[in-house]
Amino acid sequence: MLDFKAEFENRVEFIKSVLAESGAQGIVYGNSGGKDSALVGILCKAACDNTVGLLLPCTTKRNYDMDIADAKEVASKFNIETRAVDLTPVKEAELKALEGVTALNALALANMAPRIRMMTLYAVAAAENRLVAGTGNRSEAYVGYFTKWGDGAHDFNPIADLTVTEIYDFLRYLGAPDCVIKKAPSAALFEGQTDEGEMGVTYKELDIYLSGGEIDDDKKQLIEKMHKASEHKRSGIVNYRRL
Repeated sequence: MLDFKAEFENRVEFIKSVLAESGAQGIVYGNSGGKDSALVGILCKAACDNTVGLLLPCTTKRNYDMDIADAKEVASKFNIETRAVDLTPVKEAELKALEGVTALNALALANMAPRIRMMTLYAVAAAENRLVAGTGNRSEAYVGYFTKWGDGAHDFNPIADLTVTEIYDFLRYLGAPDCVIKKAPSAALFEGQTDEGEMGVTYKELDIYLSGGEIDDDKKQLIEKMHKASEHKRSGIVNYRRL
């Protein structure tokens, strides 16, 4: 198991150094009420008192009740400023604007909310000279379970190297509320959605695989299939190079 005391201190120092080098005056992040945003918020607040977590509900019922309640509980315990922006009208306006332009499929619809959220985070960051903190973890990055230019966008990410298992252990060490530790992880992109259900593999299986352990062959194949298909998400922008 990781030395979480040292991990906490090192990550706080990392955040402080990023801020100092950038000249930014604060941090903003999406406080979704989930495990990843909880850990990022705790770390950022420890490094920078001027940290703001945005509550960004969009469309789904869970966004407006459980997620907001859990996000506020974490913020209250660790004294993190919160602000709320209701993004459902924004998504509805975008859908209206696209009528007659294209027929949106399920993937396009699911990715819309994360991209609108990131647009909102960067608007606040630009207005207030803040950096946007990323909230993605190693497990989800490996299989591409994030939205390109949505939750995959950020100025820095203090938890990118941590698996989901390590994030839960870290949260327990820090005394985070049970509400973000015990509930089923979900981006709440549509009603009833859960991360593990959508991926088809559990975080436990994924983390065992990433640590070199053995899991069922069908799960191995699924993980590698997702990894290969999502390579474009982890690669840099492809630009033409003059010969």
